[in-house]
Amino acid sequence: MAKPTIIKTTENPFQTIEVDVFDEYGERLTKQIACERPLTVMLNWKEIVTLMTLGSRPDALVLGYLKNQGFLSDPEAVESLIIDWETNSAAVVTNENTDHLDEALKKKTVTSGCGQGTMYGNVMKQLENYQVPQIELKQSQVYSSLEALTHFNDTYKKAGAVHGCAICRNNEVLSFVEDVGRHNAVDTLAGEMWLNGDSGADKIFYTTGRLTSEMVIKVAQMGIPVLLSRSGVTQMGLDLAKQFGITTVARAKGLRFQVFTGADKINFDVKG
Repeated sequence: MAKPTIIKTTENPFQTIEVDVFDEYGERLTKQIACERPLTVMLNWKEIVTLMTLGSRPDALVLGYLKNQGFLSDPEAVESLIIDWETNSAAVVTNENTDHLDEALKKKTVTSGCGQGTMYGNVMKQLENYQVPQIELKQSQVYSSLEALTHFNDTYKKAGAVHGCAICRNNEVLSFVEDVGRHNAVDTLAGEMWLNGDSGADKIFYTTGRLTSEMVIKVAQMGIPVLLSRSGVTQMGLDLAKQFGITTVARAKGLRFQVFTGADKINFDVKG
């Protein structure tokens, strides 16, 4: 089988980077976090989607996505694939008939979760120079919120395979939702707050999922200053949290957590 010409104008980027974090007692640590980056896919020079990815095997990722979405069916028809990390783009040229693309893109179902990245470009323009309200967060408040959250997660406890998200305030869980994707869960809470006219200024957002760029963007859109996660954070999630002024507390479970941004706004009021 003939293989397409694959050109990578720059080397694959780093998969992880070192960052300084603070543990639950305010002690500085050095940790590795995953590097997330956008990759805009174009097929015969028509923009298809922006994928959020580590970028370890972008050629296989792009071709696999196009095949699974039904945009390509014949691998021998793919003439070339150019990966350019300076512009974060992947251009695929094929001699396969792509007249169906316009109609297919109109009917495409946008899945929420695990990094389709469909919201990235337009929303970032809207959030340029945006900052969330600033509040102090107590170490004891993190502990009490995590304790209150142990009384939820009913579906996860019974069946697993779901993510949970919550809105908390003053050690109280105001609303909790589970769904098959963490983005469905955060969108549900955002819709609830929007319909009720609630402000996010005094709230904490909790998620069982990792803090990717999309999660940080959505919490910024809700105006919530603190993001608490049981999981880790990606490099782009970290950069955006700094940009928006969001305090990010990750790897939070029991009496342990790590502060990735906003350590200066945390009152470490519990002695080790």
